[in-house]
Formats: sequence, C-alpha cells, structure tokens
Amino acid sequence: MDVLLSGSYQPFIVAGLVMTCLVAIETISLVAGFSLSHFIDQSFESETFGGYHADTGETGFIGGLMGWINAGRVPLLIVIITWLAAFAAAGFMLQTLAASLLAPLPVAVAGFIAFGLAAPATRFTTRLVSRIVPRDETYVVSDADLIGRVAEVTLGPLDRGPAGRVKVRDTHGNWHFPMAKLADGHDPIPVGAQALLVERNGTTFLVIPAPDDLKTIT
Repeated sequence: MDVLLSGSYQPFIVAGLVMTCLVAIETISLVAGFSLSHFIDQSFESETFGGYHADTGETGFIGGLMGWINAGRVPLLIVIITWLAAFAAAGFMLQTLAASLLAPLPVAVAGFIAFGLAAPATRFTTRLVSRIVPRDETYVVSDADLIGRVAEVTLGPLDRGPAGRVKVRDTHGNWHFPMAKLADGHDPIPVGAQALLVERNGTTFLVIPAPDDLKTIT
C-alpha cells in the first residue's frame, strides 16, 4: 500500500480519483433530472480546440487526435472518463511491472508511456460505446428546433429568479436538458409541471406554462 501511495503512482491516482468523481457527479445529475454530459457537450459544441472545430469538423493535430479517439461520435464526458480510466490503469500496470523488475520509472516517463497507451484503449472503448449510444442521431437536432416543444421542469421553480432546467424530448425521441427561464407576464412554473419552449435567449430558453391542449402524459 505504501508503494501505491508513493510519488511514482501519484498522477495515476489523481486520474483515477478524477474519473471516479466525474462518474459520481454524472450519476447524481441524472438522478436530479439533468445530464452533466449533455451540459458539457452543449458548452463545447461550437468551440475550437487545437484546430478542431466541432461544427465544421476541421482538424489540426490535436483535432485529428480527438477525431481518432471518436470525440465526435460519443459524448465528450464519456471520452474524458474513458481516457482517465485507461491512463490510470496503464500507469498502475506499468509502474507495478517496472517495480517488480527493478524500480518504478520516473513519473514523467511513466506518464508519457501511459498517455500513449491510453489513446488506443480510449479509441477501442469509445468505438464500442458509439454503437450503443449513437451520437449522430442524438445531435442532429439543434436547440432552435426545440422551440415549440413541451418540456418538464426538473430544476426550479421557474419564476423571476435564476434560470432553472427542463427536460424535453426531440423529434427523434432523445432527451435534452437545457436551461430555461420564465417569459415575462406568466405565472411561475413549479418543478414537475410542463412548460412550452417559446423562445431562445443565448443558451437559455424562455418558457410559458404549457396550454392544456399541448400537455403530454408523463
């Protein structure tokens, strides 16, 4: 146990702890009615990283690596969790093997090798996940296409205070969890009630209480 807590294992322990925390946060967020994974994807959907633009698919070196590990085919959070798990596992096995032969490798060397091993492992795992969670179907609908659909308030109530969150199903049957605020001139909408998405203000939707003839059975 003392060996595992030594400095030679430190970056891999940190990676494992971060991975565990992300899994726990995502689980709690799903129970609470929204998805951390979806929020991350919405936040980074139109950003550019190392020459990789999520909307256009243009790539640079880092963008090519992201595409190679299927960053565009599965939610970004799954890619992050998978890479952290692969990096931590590769590092532990590498240092344990090195220690059994002679001595643990320098942290920088072990980290570099583990990084290289984690990439193909992430690619293999996310390719399997992409067959279960087909991202192409999930994200063909833009936020603008959600206007006019009925949602359920999951974080609220929606009133004159801060924005809350709703869950809404798109035309393909996939769930979205956008931020929402009450439109002016309408009564507050409690948690669990249904709301009609009528307008978009940046990344936040404006909603009104859903008319009775539009309410859906949940």
